[in-house]
Amino acid sequence: MPIVAGVFAAIAAALHVFIFVMESVLWTQPKVWKRFSVASQADAEVLRPMAFNQGFYNLFLAIGIVVGLVIGGDAGHAIVLFACASIVGAAAVLSTGGAQYFRAAVMQGITPLIALIAYLVL
Repeated sequence: MPIVAGVFAAIAAALHVFIFVMESVLWTQPKVWKRFSVASQADAEVLRPMAFNQGFYNLFLAIGIVVGLVIGGDAGHAIVLFACASIVGAAAVLSTGGAQYFRAAVMQGITPLIALIAYLVL
């Protein structure tokens, strides 16, 4: 795997660990749920199980990238590429939710997209 692809994949993994922490560990803090456009603490409590679950999806994608980078070789590269493609797909879906989600979709999807492109062209 080209170094540039690996670096951008690792950045994507780090970002998704951060998202996991926000969604699954720190969700009930107002500064966190406000970042997700949640209107109130009561709404945050209602959404807590969904956010908790979503956070673990992000963590598992990050773990996939890290494991793939550590394993290396064809099998490791396949894991990294699958995890990055999954994140890019999730970002594309997020972008269909309306203009208020576009920034989050770009933030989520740009580094794994760069990793995929770098892998293909370098």
